[in-house]
Amino acid sequence: MNKTSRILAAVAMAAATLPVFAKGVVVNQSITEAEVLAAQLTWCKALVDISTTGAKDGQPAAKALAEKVIDGAYAYQMGAVLFKPTLTVNPQTFRTTRAGALAYFVGGDPAFPKDTGFALKGWAKCEPVNAAIFIAGDSATTMGKVNITGKDGKVTTVDKTWKFVKDDAGKLRIAVHHSSLEYTGQ
Repeated sequence: MNKTSRILAAVAMAAATLPVFAKGVVVNQSITEAEVLAAQLTWCKALVDISTTGAKDGQPAAKALAEKVIDGAYAYQMGAVLFKPTLTVNPQTFRTTRAGALAYFVGGDPAFPKDTGFALKGWAKCEPVNAAIFIAGDSATTMGKVNITGKDGKVTTVDKTWKFVKDDAGKLRIAVHHSSLEYTGQ
């Protein structure tokens, strides 16, 4: 056994004899780029799934799925989410509540009479294209485009900014979601 192997063996034996409190739980809320990219792709898949469900099974089924998506992806259980959807108008431009987000995605809420259901527009494909990702420990912000393709093949491109945080269970959640149509120069 060489000197390095003897040192490593001694360290391993010493570690095995440490008191239990030294082997406590480590909580690491740091966010990785892979987690951010996965969250964006999951959001895109959910948008298409809600749209497909709405077309196949109707608005109530799409609403049930949208509720699961919102509860799984957004940080409403942590407080207000700073959500500015693409196609909203005053006085309901911002959707800081779960009910507001749900109405935007699937409509059908008399409190949001202008919402017809963005997720019910027949989307067939969704693809995020990041201009940049800024990760600072326990939060990550992305800015870029999301290309959403309809059943007819027409692509709608929106400018999108997301901010992700981790909840107490370590699950990535959307805390900020800003979306707008591209400026056309007019």
